[in-house]
Amino acid sequence: MAQWFFSYNGEQVGPMDDAAAREQAARRPDGHCWREGLGAWQRIADTPELRAGNAIAPPAPPPPIAAGSADEIDYRIVGTDMQFVEIELDPGESAVAEAGALMYKDAAVNMDTVFGDGSHSGQNGGFMDKLLSAGKRVITGESLFTTVFTHGGSGKAHVAFAAPYPGTVMAMKLAEHGGRLICQKDSFLAGARGVQLGIFFQRKILTGLFGGEGFIMQKLEGDGWVFVHAGGTVVERELKAGERLDVDTGCVVAFHDTVNMDVRTVGGIKSMLFGGEGMFLATLTGPGKVWLQSLPFSRMAGRMLAAAPQGGGERRGEGSILGGIGDLLGGDRNF
Repeated sequence: MAQWFFSYNGEQVGPMDDAAAREQAARRPDGHCWREGLGAWQRIADTPELRAGNAIAPPAPPPPIAAGSADEIDYRIVGTDMQFVEIELDPGESAVAEAGALMYKDAAVNMDTVFGDGSHSGQNGGFMDKLLSAGKRVITGESLFTTVFTHGGSGKAHVAFAAPYPGTVMAMKLAEHGGRLICQKDSFLAGARGVQLGIFFQRKILTGLFGGEGFIMQKLEGDGWVFVHAGGTVVERELKAGERLDVDTGCVVAFHDTVNMDVRTVGGIKSMLFGGEGMFLATLTGPGKVWLQSLPFSRMAGRMLAAAPQGGGERRGEGSILGGIGDLLGGDRNF
């Protein structure tokens, strides 16, 4: 049995079963409707299934475009290695960002810290909705709070958010990706108000233990713009149905929820012990798009830690003949 949703000037009603959906369509035929299997919202009056006496077809893949009401924002991404995104807001529009991501904002942009992911800010979400949203964020390793930036003046205003380490900021319109993306933890940088940040559980034990992302990943839902940060350079691949791609476990940034993620061993014992790639590779099987990063933060942090003198690394001294004495004179090493 299908579950129907109705929208009237931004007010959403549902879910409803087939019989209730026909009654709703007869009472108020002036809005839009959606059910699983429909590619997009459509006019109630143009939906033959909601007319009395017509059979309603069972739902069919692909997964639906999530209903949402995210603000329509404009943006530009600046820089190459250390990028930031500048968002342009019209009066009343808002952007939501992780705590600490702000780079600058115009004076007309008001800043407000909210409980949860900000998807209910300015809407009719109750306390339990916000509590659930905050709980999801804690599970994915984020703060209980997010910051909402709202343009409270006239004309155009700008607010910018910076990436936390060298890499690439990807702008993604969720409506163009089935309304849902699965991302690595901590990858969400900012987005339009109305985008929902949820959790995605890895149901396979081996994938959760050795897949590089753990059992819990981020799930971004809605229809608006989101900005996702990845390390190094990003490559996008579109996999056909049944096509498999083997990836280093730390290089997976995001993928469509139609893509299946699993793990497999790298090969024989010799490859596991001396190949330098660990014991497992992540396998991504289509259909759907995947995004991969060339420099996972864990790999960069590991190299930095290994090279740090406090961590047992060896300082090479940039060619100085003074060596350790030069470090003392330059203030790079204490007694």
